[in-house]
Amino acid sequence: MTRLEFTADREAVGERLDRFLTSQVPDVSRSQIQRLIEDGHVTHSRYTKVKANNDIRDGDVIAVVLPEVQPSSAQPEDLPIEILFNDPDVVVVNKPAGMVVHPAAGNPSGTLVNALLHHVRDLSGIGGEMRPGIVHRLDKGTSGVMVVAKNDDTHHELARQFHDREVEKEYVALAWGLVQQRKRINAAIGRDPKNRVKMTTRRADRARNAVTRVTWARDLQGVTLLRIAIATGRTHQIRVHLSEIGHPIVGDALYGGVRARVPQRLRPVLRLTRPFLHAERLAFTHPRTLERLEFSAPLPEDLEAVLMELVPADKFASIFATNQPGTNNDVLD
Repeated sequence: MTRLEFTADREAVGERLDRFLTSQVPDVSRSQIQRLIEDGHVTHSRYTKVKANNDIRDGDVIAVVLPEVQPSSAQPEDLPIEILFNDPDVVVVNKPAGMVVHPAAGNPSGTLVNALLHHVRDLSGIGGEMRPGIVHRLDKGTSGVMVVAKNDDTHHELARQFHDREVEKEYVALAWGLVQQRKRINAAIGRDPKNRVKMTTRRADRARNAVTRVTWARDLQGVTLLRIAIATGRTHQIRVHLSEIGHPIVGDALYGGVRARVPQRLRPVLRLTRPFLHAERLAFTHPRTLERLEFSAPLPEDLEAVLMELVPADKFASIFATNQPGTNNDVLD
């Protein structure tokens, strides 16, 4: 624990307290300073109750205590994880299906956080703890692209971008039935009062607005291959929305996507052990450089193998050719 003390001079008069301390302690971000103030680690000679927007006057004496960054409560684990991008602020990964994102009571280990603690060695800490900052999640059974923050400033800025719907998220899914092209589903999602494991749009607890758009579709005679864009990111959003319009994701046992009897031509889907849902593309603005970054991950082997049996061999190579991630093309005939 380190204690620093500063006496303000005339040049600092009129500044906010958090801005003043940020200029005095360059290794600590403004958001970290604000948290230190909220947690009672900053004292001010003129204020009993210290706030971030307190003004500075000539001769003010301000002290700040910098607590040591604590080790993460989660343990590093040498788990295989594909890292698509890594710099001092963010790490972008291709999460495999079957991996939970964050440790919890039922999953204390084997998570994405455990893997990142092993593979990423320059974490600056989130909220005083040496851990990766999770700003969005993918369900356990969903594979694909995720961005993770490595420090407080990045965490707050990425969270803001997700909240303000500035992040582009696009998924590949296989749904039962024929899904209408350009389908837009606008229905608030909340916890199902009758089944706390599920989410629903019907009489949900604390429902929050959610919009799902089908940007491209390919009819595969009984199932539809889709590209789906979401601006919001509610729990189970795509799974819930498609299920409640009568087109659950193939392989999704929780929302009606598993069927015991299927036509012979669709029997390959019976091999699926998880929902056919993959987070294919993610685009966001880098919090420090302000560069627009875009990442994509190809369809994983388990989903590709099923798709290859549903699509004629002479057409498989071109199935996505005219509909690349990030485009908004019409359904193919």
